[in-house]
Amino acid sequence: MTIPSDLDISRATELRPMDDIAAQLGIGEHLLEPYGRNVAKISLDAIDELSDRPRARYVVVSAITPTPLGEGKTTTTVGLGQALNHIGKRSTVAVRQPSMGPTFGIKGGAAGGGYSQVVPMEALNLHLTGDMHAVTAAHNLLSAMVDNHLHKGNALGIDPHRITWRRVLDVNDRDLRNIVSGLGGRQDGGPRQTGFDITAASEVMAVLALSTSLADLRQRLGRIVVGYTPDGQPITAEQLKAAGAMAVIMRDALKPNLMQTTENTPVLVHAGPFGNIAHGNSSIVADLVGSRCTDYLITEAGFGADMGAERFFNIKCRTSGLRPDAAVLVATVRALKAHSGRYKVVAGKPLPPEMLEENPDDVLAGADNLRKQIDNIRLHGVSPVVAINAFPSDFTSEHEAIRQVAEAEGARVAVSNHFTEGGKGGAELAEAVVAACEEPAGFQVLYPDEADLRTKIETIATKVYGADGVSYAPAAAKSLDSYEANGYGDLPVCIAKTHLSLSSDPTLLGAPTGWTLPVREVRASVGAGFVYPICGDMRTMPGLGSHPQAESIDLDTDGNITGLM
Repeated sequence: MTIPSDLDISRATELRPMDDIAAQLGIGEHLLEPYGRNVAKISLDAIDELSDRPRARYVVVSAITPTPLGEGKTTTTVGLGQALNHIGKRSTVAVRQPSMGPTFGIKGGAAGGGYSQVVPMEALNLHLTGDMHAVTAAHNLLSAMVDNHLHKGNALGIDPHRITWRRVLDVNDRDLRNIVSGLGGRQDGGPRQTGFDITAASEVMAVLALSTSLADLRQRLGRIVVGYTPDGQPITAEQLKAAGAMAVIMRDALKPNLMQTTENTPVLVHAGPFGNIAHGNSSIVADLVGSRCTDYLITEAGFGADMGAERFFNIKCRTSGLRPDAAVLVATVRALKAHSGRYKVVAGKPLPPEMLEENPDDVLAGADNLRKQIDNIRLHGVSPVVAINAFPSDFTSEHEAIRQVAEAEGARVAVSNHFTEGGKGGAELAEAVVAACEEPAGFQVLYPDEADLRTKIETIATKVYGADGVSYAPAAAKSLDSYEANGYGDLPVCIAKTHLSLSSDPTLLGAPTGWTLPVREVRASVGAGFVYPICGDMRTMPGLGSHPQAESIDLDTDGNITGLM
């Protein structure tokens, strides 16, 4: 089957005026702030104005452990929203804003795909309403004020060797990971070792995603810890008198962005926290708006159910107070074949030819990962629905193998052809989600606030990842003790690890057992409101490949963008 490119499909979509899209949500023009013809921001006043309406069914879309190619969560999220409308249910979709780093790196875009995407894709992938730039500016303003404080006498007594606040940029640039700043004469500052992260990894981005109001945003920014004194006392953005200016920069960025799908389903696009380091979910304010607008609110959580969904349940829902009614678990034939251990999938390279041959036994050989991720959803008292994201190269027997595994685990399962057929192709999935949402809700977080940090880490490691236990490097143990002493022990934990395995080792596929989670370092995002243990070598500034997508992105003679994927 041959279908047009994503960009061609996006440009062929007959877009409706933003007033019409907002009207589907019951949002009046007085709450809209247009950004051109096809994007608008929604005033935060909408949260209070809509609060007396019935609450939508709340559905999170996650996945089995993905291959480096991704398994189509965004496409499934968009397709499910369209499919619900197709079967007569009003729905809203909520997704993260893509980072331009991966857009110009390996992805080429992140708007969904085929006939289930957010449009116009050029706007979504490039700047949108400037929220990413606001995060970058607010973050780097604080960085500048840290260095200026040192230069002007360091009245707060910050230890230059214990500054944790780096700088950020929304590009992939490995040469900025570790740098020395302040070179030159005395008036150019003081030399010190620092570095850059990608904007999506900024704590300011996590603050944006987890804030519930403008006042909450201001308070969270003030709580950001930038470093420590020699005796271990934290220094905050509030103490540096930077939080107010940061909040001013972030004021408009806190308003969620309204767009539409290829079938004119409303989409809230807001925030893009890193999926490995932060919680990898779109914003709470978008969900607070969307949860009062239609029958169903469909939101996406980054990577597998052990990553984004676990954080959705234990961090985002804990903060927002919203309770999910069902969870979709995206599974693909290629991912389960990869989890069999018989094939190697490499980003940017074609799949092994033998992997494309009909072989349901390979699918069954990798099915332990699906079983474990179904269990990870159920750990939180939520009904799982397995969505088989169908590829044209799949075989019916391979889909049936996935169905067999899911049904044996007692989970609902549906084949979805939303990529090639849009909403009608996801009708079976939509019906399964509606049925799951009718089950009695029993949502629960995995651990209470008052549990100590080690208990929280070990609960996730053993129950979600399947580890036998946790080992702590001396520096990590020392940090945990310090955070408890500084009053951060009641925060949830956000474990930074690879997304390519349930374990911390990306080479361990399926559902590995008999291993220990190694915590080498622990950091605190006090403003965002979580502590993050780091397991393995986590890169917070990606690099570019041999042939980044930036080489293919250009303008044609009519000024149209080409090369987005």
